[in-house]
Amino acid sequence: MWRGGEDVWYNYPKTAGPAWTNIFRRQSLPATITVDSADEEITKTSEQLSEEMTEIAFSLPFEYNYDGFPEEVSLFLTAEFQEKNPHVGVTWTTPDGREIRVGSVQSDSKTSYRISQDNKLERRLGGVPPHEGLFADPENPEVALQGTYVMNVSAKVFEEDADVDAELVVFGQVHGLGGTDHRRRDLMVALLWGTPVALAFGLLAALGTTVTTMVISGVGTWFGGWVDEGIQRITEVNMILPLLPILIMVGTFYSKSIWLMLGVLILLNIFGGGIKTYRAIFLQVKESPYMEAARAYGASNTRMIFSYLIPRIIPMLIPQLVVLIPTFVFIEAALAVLGLGDPILPTWGKIISDARSAGALYQGLYYWVLEPSILLMVTGLAFSLLGFALDRVFNPRLRGL
Repeated sequence: MWRGGEDVWYNYPKTAGPAWTNIFRRQSLPATITVDSADEEITKTSEQLSEEMTEIAFSLPFEYNYDGFPEEVSLFLTAEFQEKNPHVGVTWTTPDGREIRVGSVQSDSKTSYRISQDNKLERRLGGVPPHEGLFADPENPEVALQGTYVMNVSAKVFEEDADVDAELVVFGQVHGLGGTDHRRRDLMVALLWGTPVALAFGLLAALGTTVTTMVISGVGTWFGGWVDEGIQRITEVNMILPLLPILIMVGTFYSKSIWLMLGVLILLNIFGGGIKTYRAIFLQVKESPYMEAARAYGASNTRMIFSYLIPRIIPMLIPQLVVLIPTFVFIEAALAVLGLGDPILPTWGKIISDARSAGALYQGLYYWVLEPSILLMVTGLAFSLLGFALDRVFNPRLRGL
């Protein structure tokens, strides 16, 4: 759905702000109005004009209660016929009773009549854009005339079973909770879709990194010798490798898949600074009396590591795991902003990247950037507070704070 084109998002306005912004305005901006002839409230009439021609007529009424003008007006026609295309004529009735001839079009099975782009209609309206001229108050052309408007559609068909339906869309300046982008896509879809993607990415990266690091550190500490030395040397080399440039190289030369980036991110963070932290704790636990007792009754190395050594630091692992989640969410967003986001999945970072590419800030479309940015900040703050609270629970030294 998010990757769909005009056929999916045809009845959404371009770069419309969120509808809730009307709360802060004295005069509300118009929202999108849709009227479809397929609705039960719309009545069609059919009149036989000759043996080969039938006229199908219907009206599409709607209430317009805004002072401002809409962004666009379009009529989307759907016709059923075998060979001869129907001919559709359109007129416009204003609340004060004026009737304006809009135009006519020969309809295919699906036809988009962009009334706002009709140059002939614009000339008939005195050079005023149709989406303004059709709504303008004759006494004060700078504001829209409020009331009930009617679009009258008259279709002449030349086959017995032919039929015509129409959908009128008056595109507003605000739409939905998230607004829309330059491709008419509802940003709320991407914001909601990006939430589980971002959290799953952060959780999997944090879980894979911390658990694997803990196990490797425990194995190295228990066996010591060349095993421990090898792990420490690999860690020291890995700690000086630049994470973000490596991810950029992978995305540029190989693939931008978010799951490939996740795997590379886990691999690069396994041998991180956490190994040295866990090693210091494991060295203390290794000398504990209960470890000596387990060793005395002949416990195997696997049992010593996974049953007695590692479980001692799991309470310390949980707060760190929670705090790491937003870190990886921000890394994914940073990659997307740099143009290395997943080409399929919409994420918060991808929304910011699209906004930057379309020049949203230069056009005053601040909502396009602020909405995903606020979600990123709230996510980081929420997990940081949760991690600090869990740290006070699991770390005895912090319980008195």
